[in-house]
Amino acid sequence: MAIGSSAMALINPYRADLIAQVGESTATPYFIYRLRDAMLADPTGRRILRLRPRITSKTLSMSYLRSLPENTVGRTYVGWLDREGVSPDTRSETRYIDDEECAYVMQRYRECHDFYHSITGLPIVREGEVALKAFEWANTLLPMPGLSMFAAATMKPQERQRFWDIYLPWALRNGSRSKEVINVFWEEQLERDVEELRGELGIEQPPDLRAIRKAAREEKKRMKEIKAKGI
Repeated sequence: MAIGSSAMALINPYRADLIAQVGESTATPYFIYRLRDAMLADPTGRRILRLRPRITSKTLSMSYLRSLPENTVGRTYVGWLDREGVSPDTRSETRYIDDEECAYVMQRYRECHDFYHSITGLPIVREGEVALKAFEWANTLLPMPGLSMFAAATMKPQERQRFWDIYLPWALRNGSRSKEVINVFWEEQLERDVEELRGELGIEQPPDLRAIRKAAREEKKRMKEIKAKGI
């Protein structure tokens, strides 16, 4: 299952069900226990494991988050959801991890994924997803995010170059040095200043990928126009 789902997910990295299968089948027997132990070693992580909160549109009020000031974690999160056109209700249920507590750890990791996106600002385009997976791998040591980096081979040359030059170094540096993000009780951080939380976690934002992609498209268009006029 791990090999088959990994191969198919490499071809289509937007298949959330395949990503989920890869994550669960490669996390056992060691890696998910290591992440569970990291939560048990942290006071907030232990509380999360005890309370087992879920992140969905039912547990979080989207209208309330939109009413928060611009600089807050909650407004940053819902703003990212709105901009990318995604919902917190799309995360698959854990199916292939037998240990109940470890199954919840995997579920929590999945449901927090969009918070990682929002706090870093990375969009859900292929470049952004692979960059965030690299960050998650360095931070959690789960195999699946590491395997996801092979998707860089399917990028366009310019995208792949940006990944190697900018986003992979950022991901490995920040993921390895920051606090373990699995231990963030995001539901209790919604009204905090997002820059303050980034500083506390030790996460610096990468260069704005959407702005870089837009500038690259505009430059390509400009060069085509110049070439056409020259002809």
